[in-house]
Amino acid sequence: MIRVLVLYGEEPDPQQYAEHAELCRLVPGGTFRHGRVFGSPMGDPAHAYVAEWEFADQAAFAAATASDEFRATGRDARDRGLPKPTVQFASLE
Repeated sequence: MIRVLVLYGEEPDPQQYAEHAELCRLVPGGTFRHGRVFGSPMGDPAHAYVAEWEFADQAAFAAATASDEFRATGRDARDRGLPKPTVQFASLE
C-alpha cells in the first residue's frame, strides 16, 4: 500500500479546502481523506491539518501521479492560496 501524506502547519480555510478535496477525489485509483490534527503524545502537534491519498500498490500510485487529475490538484492548491504543505510518500506493509 502506498500513502501520500500531505501535512499542513496551519489549518486551511474550510470552504476552500472542501472544494479542493472534491478535486482530489478525482485522482484515479486512490482514496482521499483529510482532517484536523487534534493532538500528539507529548506537547503540541507539529501539524494542524493532514490529508492523504491511499493507493493499493506502486503501479496505482505511479499511474495516479502521472495523471492530469493529480497535477491539477497541485495547481488548484496554489491558485486557492492554500498553506504550503510538506508532502511525503510512504510504502506500508
